[in-house]
Amino acid sequence: MAEPTRTYTATLTTTGARRGWSAIFRHPVLTERGTGEAGRRVHRGLGTRDKAEAETLVGQLNELLADRGYWSPAAQAHAASRFDPRVVSIFFDELLPEGPGSTHLREEIIPLPTSARDDYRQVLLLGTTGAGKTTVVRQLIGTDPDKDRFPSTSTAKTTVADTEIVLASGGYRVVVTFLPADEVRDHLEECISRAVLAAYRQESDSEILRYLLNHVDQRLRFSYVLGTGHAVELDESDEEIPEEDLEEPEDFAPEGSEHIDLEATRQLLQATVATLKEIARRHGDGLKAQLRATDSDQRVIDELFEEELDRLLRDDEDFHRVADRLMDEIEARFALLTKGTARRNRQGWLESWHWETHDRAAFLREARRFSSNDARLFGLLLTPLVNGIRVMGPFAPTWLAGDTPKLVLLDTEGLGHTMESSASVSTAVVRRFEGVDAVLLVDNAAQPMQAAPSAAMRAMVATGQASKLLICFTHFDAVKGANLPNPRAREQHVLASSENVLAAIGEDLGPYAERILRRRLQDGCVFVGHIDEALGPSEKRDKRTVEQLLALLKAIDTIVDRPKPGPARPQYDRLNLVLAIKAAAEDFRDSWLPRLGLKVKPGISKEHWARIKALNRRLAEGWRDEYDTLRPVADLHHQLQKRIYVAIQNPVRWNGAEPQEDEKQQLFDIFADRTSHHLIDLATRRVWQQRYPEWQKAYRLHGTNSTFQRAEVIAREVYDRAAPVPDVTPSPDRNEFLHEVVQAVETAAKELEIDLR
Repeated sequence: MAEPTRTYTATLTTTGARRGWSAIFRHPVLTERGTGEAGRRVHRGLGTRDKAEAETLVGQLNELLADRGYWSPAAQAHAASRFDPRVVSIFFDELLPEGPGSTHLREEIIPLPTSARDDYRQVLLLGTTGAGKTTVVRQLIGTDPDKDRFPSTSTAKTTVADTEIVLASGGYRVVVTFLPADEVRDHLEECISRAVLAAYRQESDSEILRYLLNHVDQRLRFSYVLGTGHAVELDESDEEIPEEDLEEPEDFAPEGSEHIDLEATRQLLQATVATLKEIARRHGDGLKAQLRATDSDQRVIDELFEEELDRLLRDDEDFHRVADRLMDEIEARFALLTKGTARRNRQGWLESWHWETHDRAAFLREARRFSSNDARLFGLLLTPLVNGIRVMGPFAPTWLAGDTPKLVLLDTEGLGHTMESSASVSTAVVRRFEGVDAVLLVDNAAQPMQAAPSAAMRAMVATGQASKLLICFTHFDAVKGANLPNPRAREQHVLASSENVLAAIGEDLGPYAERILRRRLQDGCVFVGHIDEALGPSEKRDKRTVEQLLALLKAIDTIVDRPKPGPARPQYDRLNLVLAIKAAAEDFRDSWLPRLGLKVKPGISKEHWARIKALNRRLAEGWRDEYDTLRPVADLHHQLQKRIYVAIQNPVRWNGAEPQEDEKQQLFDIFADRTSHHLIDLATRRVWQQRYPEWQKAYRLHGTNSTFQRAEVIAREVYDRAAPVPDVTPSPDRNEFLHEVVQAVETAAKELEIDLR
């Protein structure tokens, strides 16, 4: 018997925050993100406050929904001849391709100068959260830590968007790009789900609000945009600002803040807490009783409860109404932007905003709107919605007497803290290595080098980019001891603590890896202290730090492109390459099976089921190829690149006279660089792009034993097919994987006229 045809109907609604009426409906063509099921829920404004007009528009939308002849992009022109343009836009906008990505939007407004074209140096900054990376940026651009406070700093994760700063003469220019609305909403729904769970556990209203307003990975802190729901209290992770330097909210955004009723937002958040409590009561008790009847293990019951509650919420209309109201309130914050030029997508969501001025104070006030973490301004900030900010202006170090350096500073999200020495670096960061002139790794001199900066060094070496590495050790003023009588002794103490890291990298990646890193520590390393304060070049305390920063500028300026290698070329045996691929696939598998809970391995802990599901969701919905420190695409690339880099250092012979060690290093690095470029695309394609159906299958699983089943699908149907371990038994998947990796290396070899037999 054939299944009945599903009908689609739009309904009329309004919320307190939205100015006018809206339509809510299930789209017959669009699929739910993650599940792949037809009928994505759509909530769009109708652009009118008149109820009769809104009812007419919803009537037209229902007529369109009832006729399958309109359910394709090709039918847009016909629909436009019959229906109101607003109705056509609501139905067809998401069926059509969007415009350029965020990086392209920023490049359209402020093109980044390059070394080849403009004699500029692009510097990518890396470092763990709290190491002082953004504080180094402040020193290099000359912004006062108390008065300017740009970019923002704190001991917690602060930089979550790309911050690109160009030191140039003339006026101040800024372009900001924003996260897509769908991604913001998906993060918001994850927060709402966690808040409902907190409500069911009868946690306090303040705790429920905390879950609602702060995403677990700290990337989206909705409290910055919506306020805290109660009187503002400074969190220890927020930037401490002297009381005399603090701007009042009404002075911060005089042209736009009048559009934002913070008291109404607080009332909305308080009402939301009450609604979430009711949703929790309605779903929680029945679900708990149902699960107790199926399993006696309390741990399993709790795990199933959390996952099944989340699934029930996704089908609850009250849950979606809460998300609708909060999204309306979030979108209302764009009214703060009364200056400059805004660009919106077809759904009306802000894609980018740009502005220019010669007024430094006004510029910094506007720029902080997109980067500040000042708790007293919560409810008036757009920081969490930003995915990139690019500024250009007459910035310059205050301690520099000469010409302003031609610099582009690229500040990225902190590397995070991880205990695993084999941790991989984000693919987004690795892709940037090739395009920049220097990579400045910022690390805390007062503690031994952690796993994350070690992973960054490994990634640079394995991708052939280590010659660009510079290291800035911060907190040098905190390196003290009776055995450290002078700065030179303190420097040697800090460097000695890195010895174990370099030795481990050399053991893992080969002698040329350790060789190049030791050279970089010798030639490209600086030690700075007190950089969270304005530096006075004439003050004895600051003199040495200023000298070190000047040495850093000189090191950046003297990094040059690699010279072209001589005529000698290495020869490689293809069999050794196959062995390297086998080892990489085994390493990838051995690192992920314990995380998925399918194998026990010392040093690698099982990840919480919710983190695995969060990773699953991002890959299934196409947001990004990672979640926090879980990076399967980067892991496969890292393992392949690491093993192939070791093989690159061991040619079977040389065509022509065997070159000196420096020329060998150049050849090996160039070969590794070209290979990495191809392998990162291969890893992205095999783990992510070609496995969408499997990621979606895993995400759709629910009910008893679903976390184990999800782990099995990810391990067996995604990872085993993406990177099957070659063995004596051939199979289509194994053969394809081997051929693709070998072809990637062959392509790089041909580009360099290297013989691979």
